[in-house]
Amino acid sequence: MTSARQALERLFTTRRSALVWRLFRMVSCRDTAEDLAQETYIRVARAVDRGQVDHLPSFLFQTGRNLALDHLRHERRGDRLLDRSNFENHARTVASPTASPEQTTSDRQSVERLSKALQKLPERTRRIFCLARVEGLSYPEIARQLGISESTVYKDMRLALAHCLMAMEEK
Repeated sequence: MTSARQALERLFTTRRSALVWRLFRMVSCRDTAEDLAQETYIRVARAVDRGQVDHLPSFLFQTGRNLALDHLRHERRGDRLLDRSNFENHARTVASPTASPEQTTSDRQSVERLSKALQKLPERTRRIFCLARVEGLSYPEIARQLGISESTVYKDMRLALAHCLMAMEEK
């Protein structure tokens, strides 16, 4: 592990709570803030690996802020799409209720890649990922259910998300 990556690990470990709090104040949802913090770590780690970061603390918090703003924009756009007045217009633009054969094949391949990636994870990490992403449990709920610390849940989720993201980028 490079010294820059080690510096990121130390920074994220010590400032994660402050980052999550800042993100929570923006998005008003603890679970979303936790997910955004994990995504922030992944994005910053990539930038660190490419040597694109001059001031790590500022970059970490700015990346988190940008992700939160993107999330809020996406939510607003989703709300507009679900607005009843627009529903009929959007319903008419849908070409087919089923996916194309190409999309179906692509989706199957993606699921297969993700499944293989998950199988390579340690059992506890895989279980934490499934409890969070499949069953929708919050990190504190997962910690209580598995009898581990919340910090362990955060670290294992970070590992799982980074691992799955790398696997999904490989084609």
